[in-house]
Amino acid sequence: MADYHGQIQLALAGFYDVLTDEGELFRTRARGNFRKRDMKPLVGDWVTFSAETKDEGYILDIDERENSLVRPPVANVDQAIVVTAVKMPDWSSNLLDRQLVALEEKDIEPVIYFTKTDLLNATEMADMIKVADRYRAAGYQVILPAVAFDEPSLLAVKDLLADKLSVVMGQTGAGKSTLLNHLAPELDLATGEVSQALSRGRHTTRQVGLVQLFGGFVADTPGFSAFEVFDMEARDLTHYFREFNALAPNCRFRGCVHLNEPGCAVKDALEAGTIMQSRYDNYKLFYDLIEGRRPVYNKHDKKH
Repeated sequence: MADYHGQIQLALAGFYDVLTDEGELFRTRARGNFRKRDMKPLVGDWVTFSAETKDEGYILDIDERENSLVRPPVANVDQAIVVTAVKMPDWSSNLLDRQLVALEEKDIEPVIYFTKTDLLNATEMADMIKVADRYRAAGYQVILPAVAFDEPSLLAVKDLLADKLSVVMGQTGAGKSTLLNHLAPELDLATGEVSQALSRGRHTTRQVGLVQLFGGFVADTPGFSAFEVFDMEARDLTHYFREFNALAPNCRFRGCVHLNEPGCAVKDALEAGTIMQSRYDNYKLFYDLIEGRRPVYNKHDKKH
């Protein structure tokens, strides 16, 4: 029995399909000692496994993870395409900033992709161009299609996928599946075939798998819920706002949380208009939420 190293591509009904460093695909199961250690292999994990045949392998060890998500349960994610609707559902800076904070905390690179731009009139589009520019100034990659899912925006996403493990995230109705279908029209067929081939007649729970696209891998289940809860301490929240991080060394006091302290470079930048008011307002809301002073998220937040 030989030992191999590779990355889990699919998790289904207790089986894990692992693609080796040499490009071979093996069907494996996890040893019982993982359950005893309260560990479960995830799609995206790099693992060492032993196998006599392509259909009978056992995972021996899981490499240390760079990060992991709960929904979808995927490890070692490099980037997230944050699909963000500008209408239907209405554009929400609060929701977008929540997602960005969650990704920053997981050390996952966000790419903001705005959808439904065809529903905007000229004035609204001009406003969204300003919003996109401000997020770029904050340090984020932003794709704002002139026409919904136009070729330049799709090419930009395709270029970003190479050599990365990506997830697609966003609220219901934002256009996650539509984006994936525009990127790869054969995707639904391909994942359906994989599911049918691997289920082998069993009634299975929802699978999680990676699909190879444009030189990288994309998790084929676009759900994502990590932005629902913040895990960090309130005083650490500032580290997950990129533009705050860049200015923090200029604050008078070390450990400044940019709320009531004098000599705060972030508040000075806010007054000068170089930081978005909505970003600062959302920061304060999140800070209070973590501290427990605001028990619920107000869905009727400011639009910009």
